[in-house]
Amino acid sequence: MARAPLLQLSGISLTFGGNPVFDGLDLVVQPGDRLALVGRNGSGKSTLMKVMAGLVEPDHGERIVPPGVRVGYMEQEPDLSGFATLGDFAASALEEADRYRVEMVAEGLKFRPETPVATASGGERRRAALAKLLAEAPELMLLDEPTNHLDIQAIGWLEAQLRETRTAFVLISHDRAFLRALTRATLWIDRGRTLRNERGFDAFEEWREQVWAEEDEARHKLDRKIKAEARWAVEGISARRKRNQGRLRALEAMRAERAGQIRRQGTAAMELDSGAQSGRRVIEAKGLSKRFGDKEIVRNFDLRVMRGDRVAFVGPNGVGKTTLLKMLTAEIAPDAGTVTLGTKLEIAVFDQARATLDLSMSLWDGMVNDPDMRVSGRSDQVMVRGVPKHVVAYLKDFLFDEAQARAPIGSLSGGERARLLLARIMAKPSNLLVLDEPTNDLDVETLDLLQDILGDYDGTVLLVSHDRDFIDRVASTTIAMEGDGRATVYAGGWSDYQAQRALSAPPETASPAPKKPGTPKPATAKEAPRKPGLSFTEKHRLEALPGIIEKLEFEIGKLSELLSEPDLFTRAPAKFAKATEMLAERQATLSAAEEEWLELEEKAAS
Repeated sequence: MARAPLLQLSGISLTFGGNPVFDGLDLVVQPGDRLALVGRNGSGKSTLMKVMAGLVEPDHGERIVPPGVRVGYMEQEPDLSGFATLGDFAASALEEADRYRVEMVAEGLKFRPETPVATASGGERRRAALAKLLAEAPELMLLDEPTNHLDIQAIGWLEAQLRETRTAFVLISHDRAFLRALTRATLWIDRGRTLRNERGFDAFEEWREQVWAEEDEARHKLDRKIKAEARWAVEGISARRKRNQGRLRALEAMRAERAGQIRRQGTAAMELDSGAQSGRRVIEAKGLSKRFGDKEIVRNFDLRVMRGDRVAFVGPNGVGKTTLLKMLTAEIAPDAGTVTLGTKLEIAVFDQARATLDLSMSLWDGMVNDPDMRVSGRSDQVMVRGVPKHVVAYLKDFLFDEAQARAPIGSLSGGERARLLLARIMAKPSNLLVLDEPTNDLDVETLDLLQDILGDYDGTVLLVSHDRDFIDRVASTTIAMEGDGRATVYAGGWSDYQAQRALSAPPETASPAPKKPGTPKPATAKEAPRKPGLSFTEKHRLEALPGIIEKLEFEIGKLSELLSEPDLFTRAPAKFAKATEMLAERQATLSAAEEEWLELEEKAAS
């Protein structure tokens, strides 16, 4: 028997500022759906998600959610007013007995529930909003860029949680590895249309090219038909004018159809000029040490960066990646050690905080007032790699239209702000690019283009990123910062680093019986070593199971504690029945997980 949809949108139309965002959009989300929502920056992905959440009312159409179905939305900028701490906000919709879920999620997402709202950063607020959604466990989760402000370890934890959940979800993310691992179908917003493909994000590019090829073929056929009919109209209509008025009307209809077709938006015309060649040795760091109070950032660190190197810095949030980056570019002095910069360096910096963007300025003013781009005596031109260019023409290279040029920077989406910052740093020649989280919020096409540009760039790149796929595609060297002053240099990108780290891990000591999976790992263990005899999926599953088992044991303990209350049955019979059902379900899941863990351990040991 078919199950009812969790959410249905019918005939949705929406206009912002006179421009149609959606027109006649239909969409159905079924139980168990794991949907990637993709599209260009500014195409309306976040707006569609807000319509799905019921936060934006369309001009026309209907949103249908069956009774009893909860739709949860992760807010990009949550309103925490009225709450003392992040934990209070995250647990605000939960019953007292269920508030332990927030503590569990907070540990995985790496935020402290006791943090006062007044002092919480934007990233902490977003993590609290994500924790709130995960703890509430609605039937449908709407996740808009959930990995922003998460480090790679927290992204891995979230990926494991979403992989195990039975909850349906719709996911917007710039992290291609995250999308590939989790999604089973794809929603694509393209020029106001929403198309669906019953394959995950891994198949998106192939599907997109197929759709565009079919569109080009149909347009070509229409053009040929219009040309043939127009020739007939000129040469053959005079003798049969009255009889062929229908054919003329059909020709006009074809011309109107062709004129109404929306052209595909091209890719940004991004370009990097590496300028004068730097010296062969770009950075020489010897014996670097740095600490802030009790926190040691790096200890006795050596690094040599040569011209053309692509160096990625990875590690948990707050470990000191940006600090090390600033030491290597001589912006911050080390406590000990020396940094020697090479000759003829021209440095361009992409700041993760977007601090160089004045949100109150228009895009136009933000460009012409930039000291590096200002053209003396002109308020309508900017200097682009040594050549004056009209400000609107340059903004169009980065997919901004003339109307946006006069709009405030603060009205731009996160991806559009990132694109604007790229426009500014690409306007001047450079031979050392410092990119601190450049991939946040960028769409797939812009990410692909940025990757290609960096591949052709003659200069040197220092990159901080949590995007595993992007690091794999760009980096030639990866520096892993794991806390306590440790920074280790590995050849290659993220996957190479993981493989080398696994190979260098000490072998496990043989024991007469397998260790209970719920037993905590030693404090120094960061990742289970790869084991022979297992497939990649099985290895990942074996590494994830101890955490899953630990989570189930914790929930079973909390439920048992709740059911031990002597008056619960008489005071709240519905809660008692629900808790009893949940306890039985988790006990069965725990038993199955422990059995699976033992089977995988035996297979790994064979």
